[in-house]
Amino acid sequence: MRALGLWLMLVGSLRVASVWFGFFDIWALRLAVFSQTQMTDVHGRTFGIWTLLTCTLCFLCAFNLENKPLYLATFLSFIYAFGHFLTEYLIYHTMAASNLITVGIFAGTSIVWMLLQWNAHQPRTTSKLE
Repeated sequence: MRALGLWLMLVGSLRVASVWFGFFDIWALRLAVFSQTQMTDVHGRTFGIWTLLTCTLCFLCAFNLENKPLYLATFLSFIYAFGHFLTEYLIYHTMAASNLITVGIFAGTSIVWMLLQWNAHQPRTTSKLE
């Protein structure tokens, strides 16, 4: 398996912990992510479902790197997630800088790596000059 696929499986596996926290340990999620605000159980479950969706995208993409629409959807999920957390930190002040840095490391690495590998995992077509 290609290195990017392994990276996506690692990120997806780490996201499973956030899913668990969202459903079963809201206080851990609050401390690890949204440390500057109050969270309800509904917020935790919503975060858990959203994270489960992005986790699923990571695993599907890891095994189907040549699938351009799936690759794009996974790439965009990283953009959307990073944008969400960036606005939570900069505008709404619900996150601490240290929590944003952790998110930024994983999302930023994934965004840059997927951009760099955009064409590398696409099926090659041969064309005949006539």
